[in-house]
Amino acid sequence: MYETNSRGLFQQRLFFAVQEIALIAAGRHLTACVQTKKGEMKAMKKISTYLWENKMPYLLAVASLLIAVTLDMMAPRLTKSVVDDVIVGGNMGKLKYLLLGFLGIGLGRCTFQYIKEYTFDRVGSKISAQMRRDLFVHIQSLSADFFDRTNTGELMARVKEDIDIIWDALGFVGMLLIEVFYHTGIVLVCMYMLNWKLALIPTAAMFFCGTIAIVMEKKLGAVYEEISEENAALNTVAEENLAGVRTVKAFAREKFEIGKFLSHNKRYYDLNMKQSKLFVKYDPYFSVVSKLLPILTILVGGRFVIAGEMTLGEMTAFVEYSNNIVWPMEMLGWLTNSFSSAVASNKKIKKIYQETPSIREAEEPVVLDKMQGKICFDNVSFHKADMYEILHDISFTLEPGKTLGIMGATGAGKTSIVQLLQRMYDATGGTISIDGVDIRQLSLEQLRTNISSVTQDVFLFSDTINENIKLGKKSTTDYQAVRKASTDAQASGFIERMERQYETVIGERGVGLSGGQKQRISIARALSKRDPILILDDSTSALDMETEHLIQETLETLTDTTKIIIAHRISAVRHADEILVLQDGGIAERGTHESLLKQKGLYYETYYAQYGDVLERKEA
Repeated sequence: MYETNSRGLFQQRLFFAVQEIALIAAGRHLTACVQTKKGEMKAMKKISTYLWENKMPYLLAVASLLIAVTLDMMAPRLTKSVVDDVIVGGNMGKLKYLLLGFLGIGLGRCTFQYIKEYTFDRVGSKISAQMRRDLFVHIQSLSADFFDRTNTGELMARVKEDIDIIWDALGFVGMLLIEVFYHTGIVLVCMYMLNWKLALIPTAAMFFCGTIAIVMEKKLGAVYEEISEENAALNTVAEENLAGVRTVKAFAREKFEIGKFLSHNKRYYDLNMKQSKLFVKYDPYFSVVSKLLPILTILVGGRFVIAGEMTLGEMTAFVEYSNNIVWPMEMLGWLTNSFSSAVASNKKIKKIYQETPSIREAEEPVVLDKMQGKICFDNVSFHKADMYEILHDISFTLEPGKTLGIMGATGAGKTSIVQLLQRMYDATGGTISIDGVDIRQLSLEQLRTNISSVTQDVFLFSDTINENIKLGKKSTTDYQAVRKASTDAQASGFIERMERQYETVIGERGVGLSGGQKQRISIARALSKRDPILILDDSTSALDMETEHLIQETLETLTDTTKIIIAHRISAVRHADEILVLQDGGIAERGTHESLLKQKGLYYETYYAQYGDVLERKEA
């Protein structure tokens, strides 16, 4: 009756189709959410809300289920008539009508079973796609501090495994739960109509099985929460090791990482065995009841027939009903198991929805007609909740088209200045303005789409070089713009030597490219956007001096672009209109290249450390 293997294959095929729909819908929904006035996401929808939004298909599915089960329950009544009227009573003329009744029940049941199965699968898939979309959009809306404290593996587990479990509960498992309760109820009604005394036996059996199911569900619920947590941890370990496999091999850490993975794998195995032991512990109760019930029905019913309290046909129908009530008892344990898993997954998803973005737009954000690129930091300070002060009293003004160089030791706060400008975090003191407007009053969309950034950690997607360069403005960047940006970034040389050139698919995070090649593609991506503000955060560290010099010549031609260059090399910032030297989160020195050399402070020491040999040879 229930072919779980074929259903599993069908659901797997259906999943890939639904996943594509979910990704498309997520993209559209995310665009809409970015354009909201407050920039805030809605709270998590309840499962009942999703069901209500899809109430018509669900009502069709439930109605088909009820009709199919009702038709199924009519068959024993026909059997009773066959035994009492045809076999015992000898009314052969009635047989053909009874046989037509069996045929009608069979055809009707097949039709409504198909409608029920298909509709439940379709609606369950649709709701899971909506839930996955809403969860993904909510995660995208969260601020950088959420991702600082949440690992990728956990989020992957919530978006994929937990939604899949809920999908199963809303589809196949949910359908069976409704069917079990309705089926059981109508069987009991039919039994009581035949003989209320004999019906007390299956009623007692159902109460016993229901009590066992409730006890098992409570114990399984706690185990499933632990399984969900460990699944997230296991995903994290696997994801980190696969992403950092070259680092693992470089440090010969394979054995250690395998041991770490195996420890989580063992924990995951133990929790699943704990779940299995609980299931195995209680499942025999259901099996014993389901086997004893028909036997007791025949024994007691037989005595009623002998005593004349029941006809032979009534007892035959009652036995059929008792057999029909067996499979709900057998499935009750498995359904309880699956339902507990869905409840645990829903709790995990709720925890993510309880997170709110710390970076919020103003209720009525200012929208500039055109951003010129004047940047002003006024006594800006910054610290994270669980860290010491990262920046303090940072003040500077950068006019449109000018270049600011920022230098300093590792941890001095250079990158934090960029993150504050893009509102990845909010300053804890002072104000940051662009074109005279506090960036907290600007819409996040306008702020971030007008800033091109090349970060220290170059991230390239597993896609073609062309698509990676067009990433910032795919709809408006044509092939010629991609080629020009690649030429300006000194990337066209190695790209055009490849077999498929700009249509070459690069691996995840740029696997297969050198550090310098990845940096140049990232620079080309920023240049292709042609935004009024350009940020280069240590973006030429993997380049040779000649290539870096050529890129600097390109930057000098961008007279309408405000540029912030963060670097450790003097050569990267020496031509800037102003250079800031950071130390311990504050500005230790500031000025042009020549004026800073005259001060003979930190900048001079860095310059001498990098060019000391050249200076000594000149003096000699």
